[in-house]
Amino acid sequence: MKIEKLIKDAILSQEAYFIEEAPCRIKLDANENPYTLSEDLRKEMEQYIKKVSLNRYPDPGSRLLKRRLAENLHVDEEMLLIGNGSDELIHLLLLAFRSNPAGGVVIPVPTFAMYKISAVNAGQEIIEVPLNDDFDLDLDAMTAAMSRFDPDLVFLSYPNNPTGNLFSRDTIERLLSRSRGIVVVDEAYCPFSQTSFLSDLRRWENLVVLRTLSKMGFAALRLGILIAHPAIVRELNKVRLPYNVNALSQAVGLFVLDHESGFHRQALQIIDERKKLFEALQGLDGITPHRSDANFILFSCALQKNAIYENLLERGIVIKNFSSPGPLQQCMRVTVGREDENQEFLSALRDILRQ
Repeated sequence: MKIEKLIKDAILSQEAYFIEEAPCRIKLDANENPYTLSEDLRKEMEQYIKKVSLNRYPDPGSRLLKRRLAENLHVDEEMLLIGNGSDELIHLLLLAFRSNPAGGVVIPVPTFAMYKISAVNAGQEIIEVPLNDDFDLDLDAMTAAMSRFDPDLVFLSYPNNPTGNLFSRDTIERLLSRSRGIVVVDEAYCPFSQTSFLSDLRRWENLVVLRTLSKMGFAALRLGILIAHPAIVRELNKVRLPYNVNALSQAVGLFVLDHESGFHRQALQIIDERKKLFEALQGLDGITPHRSDANFILFSCALQKNAIYENLLERGIVIKNFSSPGPLQQCMRVTVGREDENQEFLSALRDILRQ
């Protein structure tokens, strides 16, 4: 049997999502929170986990966690859907909404890779619209694409990954007003931008907001949050698997909400470190950092960036190196780490640039 004859052409034509696992002392490539839990908090979290009955299925609708999140976000419970990370919620949106005969899903590029990967896997057509020279949305190009293809879904990362900047709010509002479909504003990095479209949900019925606990230091949980008009959530629940969020993640999610103020202070600490890291990169010859409202900084490199990347790797420091053709071809991305990690990265980078 030739298995390739049974697989969809769209699946055969793509590569599996590759995550490089380079051995390192300092990991600054995946936009993770660099801070681990204190021993006291870890012990307290264990008390939440101990209450979980591992022989029972998890709450199929994450009802308690959803109730607490509704209070936290000041929205109705009917507006919430909890997922196995934002990736699952993106997948559910792509499964539930029809692929318009004239077109499919509109995404600006470059942006978060999973929008395109998930769209292909769901059998959707993808319309890519390049960002302008400032890495902002090109309103005319986006409007033209939406007028021509009439997409049911538009995905916007806010702040955008991997560029780090916030798209123009005015442009997003114009797209919301002109779209006959759903505009998804992915706010994965909201803790570091401190701006949101959450308060606009009652104004725009076609707006969907995504959040995650990953960037708050709980990437291992895989807890994503979708907030939208109840009618949208109702339909998405039809394609959501019944036990999509495990009981341990639900329990730790409640722990996070009970200690939210502490994790908020941690985000402010990362913002402060981001400012210092950005200013230091500005002072290096051949390096041009791009303004960021996330927990990472994209920077252009006028020199041999591959050699710089390999040199850093030899020193046990891993950052993200972009190799595909396009506007990021001369770029690398560094996650904002702890102060000591940032200083060691900068010291190593300065040393390499002097060579």
